[in-house]
Amino acid sequence: MSERTVETTNAPQISFLLFLVLGAIGALTPLAIDMYLPAMPTIARDLGVTEGAVQITLTAYTAGFAIGQLIHGPLADSYGRRPVLILGVLFFGFSSVVSATTTGIEALTWVRTAQGFAGAAAAVIIQAVVRDMFDREDFARAMSFVTLVITIAPLIAPMIGGYVAVWFGWRAIFWILAAFALVVIALVLWKIPETLSEENKQPLRIRTTLRNYKGLFKNPVAMGLIFSGAFSFAGMFAFLTAGSFVYIDIYGVRPDQFGYLFGLNIIAMIIMTSINGRLVKKVGSHTMLRFGLAVQLIAGIGLFVTWLLDAGLWGTVIFVVMFIGTLSTIGSNTMGLLLSSYPTMAGTASSLAGTLRFGTGSIVGAVVAFMPNGVTWPMISVMSMCSIVSAACYWIFGRKA
Repeated sequence: MSERTVETTNAPQISFLLFLVLGAIGALTPLAIDMYLPAMPTIARDLGVTEGAVQITLTAYTAGFAIGQLIHGPLADSYGRRPVLILGVLFFGFSSVVSATTTGIEALTWVRTAQGFAGAAAAVIIQAVVRDMFDREDFARAMSFVTLVITIAPLIAPMIGGYVAVWFGWRAIFWILAAFALVVIALVLWKIPETLSEENKQPLRIRTTLRNYKGLFKNPVAMGLIFSGAFSFAGMFAFLTAGSFVYIDIYGVRPDQFGYLFGLNIIAMIIMTSINGRLVKKVGSHTMLRFGLAVQLIAGIGLFVTWLLDAGLWGTVIFVVMFIGTLSTIGSNTMGLLLSSYPTMAGTASSLAGTLRFGTGSIVGAVVAFMPNGVTWPMISVMSMCSIVSAACYWIFGRKA
């Protein structure tokens, strides 16, 4: 991978308003996944099906999301960012309307698959848009704040969805998603220009697309950066899968207090995001990525040591907070280094990175779910291993970017 950074001319100012717009785009899928989780039992009763049948609709969304990421990126590299983004969000909103009016679980499952496919457009293209708008360090700064919004969204979405389901019924959740999609389209039309120049557009050819993916797979530096971010992200999936059981069932935390401990993760992420935003322009993406990986590795090793010493709740909480706090720093800088080296296929690179990140996280979460219950070591050992693998992927391969 060459040391190539494309300077952005007439780069826009990194403003709070721009962050809000980018964050709103990135929040579509987290809201679509998590807002309706509290309403799933109600959906099962209303449609006269088992809870398992409703849970399949969530799997359907993630399947459509994974497939969509591989397709929307090449489309955005060929036809531009704005048309693919707007059509994706528009179809996302239409799918939300159909979900709100459907009367059968089979229809809801298929529509949720389509909604996930459409929602992937926002997840993929937002990174390509930011890469087009800013140079490498400003990309990392902007994406760290966008990542923060995307991470906070799943935390507040279940609370919002729970209240909406109680007050207005589960169908209102999908109506809210449809309205939010319209707001996002308006924000894109108002604030986000077409960021892909005509000379950087790539003809859409299946062979070319497959060749681009193959080229990324064969590039050890690119894959090192992608999997460094993916395993960091996967460590969070391990916590999301088992964290509530560890805190509540093993350490005796009251369910109504769990949210406060979870909130410590967000505070740590805000602090780390602020540090990254202030320093990345001065010291560079490599330095901030190494800093984030070092903190995460200390957290992973600390988790394992506290488990060996049986240090209890706070011994675990402190290092979990350190681990989760690094996610936006690591994620934004790995993507900044990756996309700065592929200016003509940023959408394709973003697609592959998103699919592998999401897929790695899902696999790791499933592994934790299948491990023994009632003990802390599955979550802790997997988080520790993720921190080691993430750091190794960068130091062995990604640092050559």
